[in-house]
Amino acid sequence: MKRIRTQVGIVGAGPAGLMLGHLLHLRGIDSVILENRSREYVIERVRAGVLEQGTVDLMLETGVGDRLRREGMRHEGISIAFNGGRHRIDMAALTGGRAITIYGQNEVVKDLIDARLTTGRPLLFDVADVRPQGMETTTPAVWFSAGGEPHELVCDFIAGCDGFHGVCRPAIPEGRIRLYEREYPFGWLGILANAPPSSEELVYSNHPRGFALFSMRTHAITRLYLQCAPDENLEAWPDDRIWSELRARLSTDDGWRPNEGPIFQKGVTGMRSFVAEPMRFGRMFLAGDAAHIVPPTGAKGLNLAMADVTRLSHALAEFYGAGREDGLNAYSDAGLRRTWRAQRFSWWMTTMLHRQPDESAFDHKRQLAELEYLVGSQAAMTSLAENYVGTPFD
Repeated sequence: MKRIRTQVGIVGAGPAGLMLGHLLHLRGIDSVILENRSREYVIERVRAGVLEQGTVDLMLETGVGDRLRREGMRHEGISIAFNGGRHRIDMAALTGGRAITIYGQNEVVKDLIDARLTTGRPLLFDVADVRPQGMETTTPAVWFSAGGEPHELVCDFIAGCDGFHGVCRPAIPEGRIRLYEREYPFGWLGILANAPPSSEELVYSNHPRGFALFSMRTHAITRLYLQCAPDENLEAWPDDRIWSELRARLSTDDGWRPNEGPIFQKGVTGMRSFVAEPMRFGRMFLAGDAAHIVPPTGAKGLNLAMADVTRLSHALAEFYGAGREDGLNAYSDAGLRRTWRAQRFSWWMTTMLHRQPDESAFDHKRQLAELEYLVGSQAAMTSLAENYVGTPFD
């Protein structure tokens, strides 16, 4: 067995693991990043594309934001559509200039991989049989195989950044972790289309036929979503049906509707809320989707991950620089406070905008009353804006 020594073993080369490795490098802390998928798979998987102000600031401040600065699409507001009308919420005006930026998660990953390769620090793709060991000792390890050869990565700390289906969280013994989960009775049918966006900002729509969302990836590609069953059969959704349903749910009385074009990607995503408590076991720390999942309605998943690794990198720098463990000891509690705030916001956005399968006429009228209150109250719009653009990372 080949033995490797590092300070921090990072499992997972998604945004959380890559950004953590980058932040540690900037502080002179060594790490090895392990990923069981190929580089191409990690880059090409399509995920969220809404970056909070804090995520944008982090990328710019740490030197990985040049392409983001050039290609990202800054949005200072969003629109909420219902009863045929579109209502703009000016988030920048309500939050002192904070905004969101549209920039695909796969683009974030590309930038972080390039930055990692430039440093020369280890980033290993296509590893197998990954198993964290000895998390309650001062020398935890990650066993894995690469090129058919077994390896032992001995480290001071393990960062579990390997997503909801990863190996790190399940390695925590029963009784030492508590899981909270909620499955939603609907999903999102998402498409990418070669069509220039017909709006400069996102449009969230509550419609009697179900929720819809207008978004974009670039100035030439539109991203659109339809509420559907969580187990929807894509074969039942030919392109003509998708466009017909999008027109029905998104068109508003002012004549606005999404531009149409060739659909080159479609998929169905189920929706769930999930939290693992605590986010630490011994010397292993969970970050990103390994610790929490939120419905995509509030655009919090990637941004929660970035907040996690920012906090963890500060705590590790404090440990290696001053021998203090205050930040490490506070990591989980601080992360869970932010996570549950994000869960509350995402749940609120989701329940306000989606139709429930067992919804009554009373429920729908109440929902519309909530939407009318939202767009008519500066206090309510400010609350949405503050949560949507994100609070500073702490």
